[in-house]
Amino acid sequence: MTAPGALNSAVGSLFVVATPIGNLDDISARALRVLREVALIAAEDTRHSQRLMQYFGITTPLAACHEHNERDEGSRFIQRLLAGDNIALISDAGTPLISDPGYHLVRQARAAGIAVVPVPGACALIAALSAAGLPSDRFIFEGFLPAKTAGRRGRLELLKEEPRTLIFYEAPHRILECLQDMELVFGPERPALLARELTKTFETLKGLPMAQLRAFVEGDSNQQRGECVVVVAGWTAPQSEEAISAEAQRVLDLLLKEMPLKRAAALAAEITGERKNVLYQVALARQKND
Repeated sequence: MTAPGALNSAVGSLFVVATPIGNLDDISARALRVLREVALIAAEDTRHSQRLMQYFGITTPLAACHEHNERDEGSRFIQRLLAGDNIALISDAGTPLISDPGYHLVRQARAAGIAVVPVPGACALIAALSAAGLPSDRFIFEGFLPAKTAGRRGRLELLKEEPRTLIFYEAPHRILECLQDMELVFGPERPALLARELTKTFETLKGLPMAQLRAFVEGDSNQQRGECVVVVAGWTAPQSEEAISAEAQRVLDLLLKEMPLKRAAALAAEITGERKNVLYQVALARQKND
């Protein structure tokens, strides 16, 4: 097997191979060829991946590479690669390293001068985004939110005025709590989509305003099962000409305590990027109200 950057080299290559997230037909011909031809497959869960290998008749040996051992085991894989063996890295489903193990092994391989070759394929966050009907030219992936309520709400507060489309993964036993907190922080009208069990038999793609989406999941326990992706529309500034962000308002209020109105508005504009004339009008209105 040859790989970019590895021709005529005694050093092996690390192939980062995407596997199906549900529908087995989604695996690529290239991925199957790589998995058959490498010397070893580094898998997140060898028992889980063995079923995939058996389905496609792949007999390549598997070795565990998960979040609890990849830092320690990584050196063993690196030694095999430096000795000339090609290795494929896979996760339980989808593209490795996307909220899955593999980062430490890839980093070690690159540091050792080993070619790291992506073999692209299924990825739940991209699949959900492609079908969400929300802006996809700019988005951010937040992975899994904190499990505890306080931490989850705190993270959501930091994202409240993020203008890009937001994408989250969530565990089924926390999906309802997650949507409840999103409704509380983002508001009931924020557009959102639940993508559940993507490519599987009971796939759900439900797009609604946040309050309605929360009610939909709350009213159907079946929607609280399986792998979940939540896609949320980014924040849109109010249409009012004098509206400013909460952060800009906070900065402006702090500066108004220390300096004249005009100077406070100008400095707040430099710090926040808001328009100076808008900040001046907001400051003027607040001064009159006070």
